[in-house]
Amino acid sequence: MFAPTEVIGHRGYGRGTVDGLVENTPESVAAAAEAGASWVEVDVRRSADDVLLAYHNAALPDGRLVVDLPAAESRAAGVATLDEVLDAVPADVGLDVDVKTVLEDAVDPPGRRTVALLAPYLRRQARLRRVFVCSFDPSVVLAVREQAPGVATAWMPFVRNPVDHAVAGAAGLGCALVAVDVRSFGLAGEPERPGRRSPEETVAAAHQAGLGVVAWCPDPEDSVRLAAAGTDAVVVDDVPGTVQALAEAAQPWSAD
Repeated sequence: MFAPTEVIGHRGYGRGTVDGLVENTPESVAAAAEAGASWVEVDVRRSADDVLLAYHNAALPDGRLVVDLPAAESRAAGVATLDEVLDAVPADVGLDVDVKTVLEDAVDPPGRRTVALLAPYLRRQARLRRVFVCSFDPSVVLAVREQAPGVATAWMPFVRNPVDHAVAGAAGLGCALVAVDVRSFGLAGEPERPGRRSPEETVAAAHQAGLGVVAWCPDPEDSVRLAAAGTDAVVVDDVPGTVQALAEAAQPWSAD
């Protein structure tokens, strides 16, 4: 699924606002592709009227919950629809969809659940480009397998989740991939923890289980470290810096 080690733009060109580009917008994903990302990651959540929006947080900056609002109100606050963002993703760039389920998905009819609204998009996108779905919610993995067969899934345990649980859980769920927070690898300045496996051990075990490994939010230096350990892809906030760091690390060393 991946060439060694591919760069996925986190929320497009990076979380928050990077170089004036707001995350999860058409401009942000287009900039990520232009900077050399071979994939872009987009967050998806639903509105009160069942429109899929590209937005990470549960609430707008003023505190209103996105799921309680008609899509028009979120759009007036600057939120892009999933359709608008997808139109900006070049055909040769892969798509990583991070599904943000909501409390209402537990009680609303199955057809209104976030993943059910997303399934037709996944089926269409899978005919156009490489696609995988990740989520903190393991039920999304099971639903995608049923509603969008053939689309790869990645279980993404929460921040600092032990890598043992992450790899074993993704394998048990039948995922193609496991998505691991960089801090779970013991990187990004994370303190030592007894019993934590090295990145090399973790990646080797995941590959033995048939899983690709995606690391989320490493900086360029840690991306090089993870690439050396065999990690298949990194989801990053510094796309140009990571692309450059990985390219330099891949160059044959010379004493000249």
